[in-house]
Amino acid sequence: MCGIFAYLNYLTPKTRREVIETLIKGLQRLEYRGYDSAGIGIDNPASDGMNLIKKRGKVKALEDEINSLEADLAFDNIVETHVGISHTRWATHGVPNEVNSHPHRSDENNEFIVVHNGIITNYKDIKKFLENKGYKFESETDTEIIAKLIMHIYSQPAHQHYSFRELVEQVIQQLEGAFSLCFKSVHFPGECVATRRGSPLLVGIKTKVRLASDHIPVLYSKDARIDLKIFAEVEPKIKQDHRPVGHEVPSLPRRASTAEFHPVGENQQVEYFFASDASAIIEHTNRVIFLEDDDVAAVKDGALSIHRLKRLIEDTHNREITTLKLEIQQIMKGNYSSFMQKEIFEQPESVVNTMRGRVNFENETVVLGGIRDYIPEIRRCRRLLLIGCGTSYHSAIATRQLLEELTELPVMVDLASDFLDRNTPIFRDDVCFFISQSGETADTLLALRYCKARGALILGITNTVGSSISRESHCGVYINAGPEIGVASTKAYTSQFISLVMFALVMCEDRISIQPRRSEIIQGLKHLADQIKEVLACDHLVASWPRNSTCTNPCWSWAAVITLPPVWKAH
Repeated sequence: MCGIFAYLNYLTPKTRREVIETLIKGLQRLEYRGYDSAGIGIDNPASDGMNLIKKRGKVKALEDEINSLEADLAFDNIVETHVGISHTRWATHGVPNEVNSHPHRSDENNEFIVVHNGIITNYKDIKKFLENKGYKFESETDTEIIAKLIMHIYSQPAHQHYSFRELVEQVIQQLEGAFSLCFKSVHFPGECVATRRGSPLLVGIKTKVRLASDHIPVLYSKDARIDLKIFAEVEPKIKQDHRPVGHEVPSLPRRASTAEFHPVGENQQVEYFFASDASAIIEHTNRVIFLEDDDVAAVKDGALSIHRLKRLIEDTHNREITTLKLEIQQIMKGNYSSFMQKEIFEQPESVVNTMRGRVNFENETVVLGGIRDYIPEIRRCRRLLLIGCGTSYHSAIATRQLLEELTELPVMVDLASDFLDRNTPIFRDDVCFFISQSGETADTLLALRYCKARGALILGITNTVGSSISRESHCGVYINAGPEIGVASTKAYTSQFISLVMFALVMCEDRISIQPRRSEIIQGLKHLADQIKEVLACDHLVASWPRNSTCTNPCWSWAAVITLPPVWKAH
């Protein structure tokens, strides 16, 4: 997990200091996604080239390095149009150091640079191909092959006329694995191209005038050709889903009103933000577009367009501009020592938010609007499958017994990665739950598509509106826990647990024999927030135990601290 943040200001005068500060703040918001190194790529004030500044360690180390280069970077120069990309890394390929940090470059002149989140599974094949072409590699990462691959394509005489977006489209056709990418090039000043497959990426839009529309149509450009000839050494066998060279894909009209986003009015100033998480964007704008797999978003001359190479049956043909309800205060640590501590102490509020508007404690009714229309179908199913990774998987384990008790259906719990490895049999009368805080967990998404292709009903349990799981599920439940920045899940886990319990309560509402048990659970949920507050009130006592404790009772345990706070206080 890494963090991408890119910023483009078009006809919006900014000092280079402001541009750099925007990039650094974006990385700081994303630091929970990667903290072993960081870097930025910006225009070089002394030439037509680019500056790459990278540093091992936290974003603060990068910030200090940039401040030490203030004179060289011409902080006070004003730029009307500029593209900057940045990245905070969690090492997967190669040790944490400056060379392995992003952005990665195509050559010593930094003609193309790229930041990447994800893993390229076929990078060794592409690297061997490029080495045979004379390219030298300086890092141990899988990302560097992307920068050199786009340089190789650009250097071919037949591709000199290609646009920046078309070059990126050529690149992603050769990549396997999960990725989100953001590109910058000296050959295409003022332009930025971003794309994703299996890894989250969104675009924020900020203008001083109203937006032309609430959506951007997706283009299937006739110019988006897939040229496989130059990659014969990498991919000797043409995949079935590739179209012949020069094949024209049906396209939408190329009028500016339908093909691209423009601000309305005489003031054409616009700012774009590309990020792997909304937390990096919300302080600038709440208007965002969530990109979908294989979308290619390109900004040229201040206009944003979204392209795809292939038209899929389930395509919506446009991307909605969503208004985020996230507040900047929600992603600030406040007086807490860490985001994890903050989120632990937010649990009394988060569990209430999960149940708000859904559980009526007076009438003892439970309504889940996101799955209401599918309840009859779920009741007729063969079995329930709960699939997730990490903490989400554990929330499924924790609720399995209760789900079986209340639904009287067999419940299978699977780790998403193991589920895929086994080629698990899936039937049309299965109901598959996919649980993920972010809604973007790669293995969980792959498992979802596996089950969906086999006709199962897909139900998502996620915390993130607009995430891939929420878009690709037939129905689902938002856990409404609020943003969770800490890597170790806390409030999202408790909210996932409660969401699954609420589902079980909905399923058994017409069973007379189980009503006493159902009523007991609902009343337990009613008092849950107060009980969590009571436990959290013991924080200072727990922090001092057992260092300052004289207790020698072997029966005393952390379980007692958590479940019996009055006893602890008395002790």
